[in-house]
Amino acid sequence: MTADLTVSDLAEEKAFYIDFLGLEAQDMGLDWVMRVVVPSSGEHIQLLSQDATGPENPLLSVKVDDVDEAFATAQRLGYEIVHPLTTEPWGIRRFFVRTPGGSVLNIAQHHDPTE
Repeated sequence: MTADLTVSDLAEEKAFYIDFLGLEAQDMGLDWVMRVVVPSSGEHIQLLSQDATGPENPLLSVKVDDVDEAFATAQRLGYEIVHPLTTEPWGIRRFFVRTPGGSVLNIAQHHDPTE
């Protein structure tokens, strides 16, 4: 599980988390999101300006073993799907779901683009 923090300026936030808090940047190859990592433990958070394809930014990203099954379960239980099940070009298959309390979660599974 990864916390996703929405920020207005990635460069300013990067300076705060790296220069001030001593975290390390992990390049994700995307201009709208970056991960900052605690060097000693690998704990991390993601900073994002605006999700590239989702209509709103998620609060958390949750990695699952079978995103298709999770999507079917969310639909069966009647949860609001905020962003449909999508295979993204950066190697993630995901959907966004709204929790009963109103938070948006990114439910994701790594995806090999050659499949």
